[in-house]
Amino acid sequence: MVDKFVGTWKMISSENFDDYMKALGVGFATRQVGNRTKPSLIINMDDQGMICLKSQSTFKTVEVKFNLNEPFEETTADDRKTMTVFSLENCKLVQNQKWDGKETTIEREVTGDGKLIAKCMMGDVIAVRTYMKEV
Repeated sequence: MVDKFVGTWKMISSENFDDYMKALGVGFATRQVGNRTKPSLIINMDDQGMICLKSQSTFKTVEVKFNLNEPFEETTADDRKTMTVFSLENCKLVQNQKWDGKETTIEREVTGDGKLIAKCMMGDVIAVRTYMKEV
């Protein structure tokens, strides 16, 4: 099920990401960099089923390794310390982060036309980031 997510994905568009970062509490300077950065998303799985998700850009590279449905401590690209859990729900890779009484969810889905759509949700704020698979 995770196989369709495995690969290197290049960002082709990002909508409403500044508002999403504001909702997370990200400061102005970091948001400016975040809005200009077009990270690649690299997803791998090892023999034991552990998944590695790496967001790589000229600004910053962040990597998390996890097993599905097992909570772990994550330090995000904007330096939040969260309790994170990934799950597979309705063919989507769902990442839920909780910190300081707050919560955000990122749903990643591979569409029929081969794009990976990441929907970032914080309260009623939704950002959509679209990736194409590199060959």
